[in-house]
Amino acid sequence: MAYRAFLLPLFATALLAAPADFNGRWNIVPEGDARGRVWWLEVTGAGTSALKGRFVGAPGGQMDEIPAMHMEKDELVWIFERPYGRETKQKAKGVYRARVEGGKLKGTFQVEGRPAMIQFAGVRAPKLAETDDGTWRPGKPVELFNGRDFTGWTTKVRGRSIDEWKVTNGILTNGKGAPDITSDQKFWNYKLHIEYRLAQHSNSGVGLRGRYEVQIFGDYGEPPSMHGNGALYSRLLPTMNASKPAMEWQTFDITLVGRQVTIVLNGKTVVDHREIEGFTAMATDVHEDQPGPITLQGDHGVVEFRKVTVTPLAR
Repeated sequence: MAYRAFLLPLFATALLAAPADFNGRWNIVPEGDARGRVWWLEVTGAGTSALKGRFVGAPGGQMDEIPAMHMEKDELVWIFERPYGRETKQKAKGVYRARVEGGKLKGTFQVEGRPAMIQFAGVRAPKLAETDDGTWRPGKPVELFNGRDFTGWTTKVRGRSIDEWKVTNGILTNGKGAPDITSDQKFWNYKLHIEYRLAQHSNSGVGLRGRYEVQIFGDYGEPPSMHGNGALYSRLLPTMNASKPAMEWQTFDITLVGRQVTIVLNGKTVVDHREIEGFTAMATDVHEDQPGPITLQGDHGVVEFRKVTVTPLAR
């Protein structure tokens, strides 16, 4: 399995690093996640009294400031107190412990009082220097949805089937709670055109390179938010709410070059040449410096798609 191949080399014996070597951004693979999700961690001030962090990972779905973080000898420890599991509202203490060995991160996650422990491993997020500077030229458009069936799409969610989605009269629709689906083709820099519709307060998203979610949400008439339609989920706030009323067809035109994204919702630019700092909760593809797939979120509300077109960009 690709994720296990990524994990194994990171657990080799190596000399332990100094506290300051935790600083920076990390792309992390947890072992055994049924949805294949990957995590993201940013650490600043390690080795000083100003230690702080931000985290995207289990079980939260957003980018969270870490409320409690400290060093224990050669380990970085961070803690969230929140409900762990959809079936409970009772808060518990989730404890993450990590070391830096050979320039790589390895650690464990455990909910206090529960026997299960998750191992995780990470590498530093790569630098992506490319920007949307006006020199990129469009190639031949690629239609990812053929209007007839699921050709070119799969789901990587363990134990789930793409048949939880359906195609009717040229429209792709998820069943409520269906697994996310992923394009077989992978892309680097591109323009993405999406046409979709959904009910008020229904919830979905589109994953760019399988790493960064542009939120799809039925929020017509509401203020823009970090979790609203057109947001780069929990990271980039739209400048306005350009949503249409429930069950009207809406469009995204998204340009992604390196880590720079522009999001046009229904003809209005709501995110303009902004940097994406790192993964969002939908992320499943950890190799951030390589091409990645388009992902359509199905495990929240019901959503319909009738067009998914990628136009690669090149110089």
